[in-house]
Amino acid sequence: MRALRYAAAAVVLGLALDGCSSSDPAEPAPNPSAPNPSATAPSTAPGSSGSAPTTDLLDWQPVAGPIAATVTRSGDWTLTVDRGGRGYRLDGPKPTGGAAGPGLRVGDALIDGDWAVVVLQDKAEQRPMAAEVTDLATGERFRIDGRSDVPTTTGGTWALGEGQLVHATVGPKGAYCVATVDLATRTSELGWCAPERHGFNDARITPAGTSLLTFDDAQPSCRTLVSLDGDRATPFPDVEDCKGWDGLRTDDGAVWSVIPKERQVESAHFYARAGGESVDLGPGTAGSLVWCAGAAYFVRDPQREGDPASLMRWTADTGLAVVYRSPGGQAFLSEPRCGGDTLTVTAMAEDGDEQVAAPLS
Repeated sequence: MRALRYAAAAVVLGLALDGCSSSDPAEPAPNPSAPNPSATAPSTAPGSSGSAPTTDLLDWQPVAGPIAATVTRSGDWTLTVDRGGRGYRLDGPKPTGGAAGPGLRVGDALIDGDWAVVVLQDKAEQRPMAAEVTDLATGERFRIDGRSDVPTTTGGTWALGEGQLVHATVGPKGAYCVATVDLATRTSELGWCAPERHGFNDARITPAGTSLLTFDDAQPSCRTLVSLDGDRATPFPDVEDCKGWDGLRTDDGAVWSVIPKERQVESAHFYARAGGESVDLGPGTAGSLVWCAGAAYFVRDPQREGDPASLMRWTADTGLAVVYRSPGGQAFLSEPRCGGDTLTVTAMAEDGDEQVAAPLS
């Protein structure tokens, strides 16, 4: 399981060719991989990694079903993906579900209390991905696929939040671009397009906006975290050039990670910026940063033999805290899954695996 998680993180580096624009966008786009003159080394602020985080363990309760199934809780709803992505179940006031179908697998499953999105992926990467969207208030379902006004494409990132769904598409002259769907009106909009021989992955949506991890096809690839605003991409300030990995926008700043050693892409170091100051949040696991119910969460693997794996929470108001610790023995956590008002975590540990969820309000 550890190898699978780290392989999923490392795939971003391998996408430098497959997920890149084949030609320039129709209109000139800013180059997100250009050196960022505003990037500076973040300072260590009080309450950051310079002192121990507080402990504020949430009310974690076991999630029904096998550990091998990927479960995300969301209020009265539970979205479950079968092992291997063969199918899914949406349990709640108006339950539904389905099988992935021949040659397909469930590639992503997202839920936020208002919408549920199940993404079907062609195992051979020959057909565009398709998203089955459910309005949780009405039970009404609709589909976004390669025949939509702004079509999907093979592979690429998906993100759900703030009534929007973000996915990759192919734009003018074959450019690799971002599409945003307003789920209430079902209208799609073409946004930023990557420059030639650049790509992107890891879209994330918060109330402050959408962010991406962009990269070029150099060896090694230069990675840049950017904020999206329409058809413009702006590099995160304070992030060391070519080192970024995770990134979230906040109302007064951002939370992000960098990879200190490129040969150890699973090991990241996290930072935040709030009120004009940068905060050192300490070590964490690459690819584990999520935004949920007003806070940023990330995984910290055991730092010493015998330590548990931990789930960390950070807000500008309360600082850094441990909100979950794994069972004893060698352990690691999956990326936490946000269901709008509920957080779900899967832990693999010598003293027993568990899948648990906790309400955040």
